[in-house]
Amino acid sequence: MLLTIKQLQVKYGKQTALQIEQPISIEKGERIGIIGSNGAGKTTLVKALLGLVPYQGQIITELTKEKIAVHMQFNHYVTTMPIKYIMEAILNTKIKENKELQNLISFFDFKPCLSKKFPALSGGQKQKFTIIMVMMQKAELTFYDEVTSGLDFETRQKLMEKLVTWYQDKKDTLVVISHYYEELEQLADKLLILDKGNVIAYGKTKELFRLYCGNAIFIVENNQKNKELTSNFQILKSPNHLIAISCHNKKEEQDLTELFITHNINFKRSNSDIEIMSINAREQNIKKQSNLFE
Repeated sequence: MLLTIKQLQVKYGKQTALQIEQPISIEKGERIGIIGSNGAGKTTLVKALLGLVPYQGQIITELTKEKIAVHMQFNHYVTTMPIKYIMEAILNTKIKENKELQNLISFFDFKPCLSKKFPALSGGQKQKFTIIMVMMQKAELTFYDEVTSGLDFETRQKLMEKLVTWYQDKKDTLVVISHYYEELEQLADKLLILDKGNVIAYGKTKELFRLYCGNAIFIVENNQKNKELTSNFQILKSPNHLIAISCHNKKEEQDLTELFITHNINFKRSNSDIEIMSINAREQNIKKQSNLFE
């Protein structure tokens, strides 16, 4: 076991920012996504694991801080010299003498940026720079906190493609924090869902999907016609502009497929939609808490 969290509590003044009651363990080689709305406790958890905020409870690990790498959402560097010299100074190596660093620079198409100063880099280039610095630590556990935050759609996609490709055949242990669901679908095989500082669910993505959504879901536009057509099926919570239908077996999937094709309705089938799964996990948690107080 790489790291175990037990009875963790973080308070800011009188306010509880994070409360983890059931043990959470991270094993070597796992890819864990942390999801939750603003104020859910995502960054607070990372800061607690790094010892950057005081906490109560236990964080059990044999990892030293040198074996943990972190990509934080906001990063600042010296602005008066070219990136090349900042990189070499922090990493204590020369680019021309370090093959591994050369490979990363090439992989992220970063060579044209080496002569620029940090303020002159685009948002995507700034993120690439920090990613390269993080990867060069060769840490046993790496945190990525909102690595594509603030980037336009195309830049986000290209950067995620690079990250997915880089880690595809590697056994690195990753913890990825993101509010972009599609990014977690690409990178994470386990999910930790937080809401208002509390753990809603933790487990393998596929198992959580089956628990909260079924074997698969069908998604269509939310309009009166589709509401009437799907009224006899199990409807899940979803964003207001969509209708999500839960399917628990092949027969239900076949019936829905034929129904939508017959009525010429566009639909999407998914067995991994993290957004709808997390919405329903929170909904079930709310119902569970309500029942406790009845």
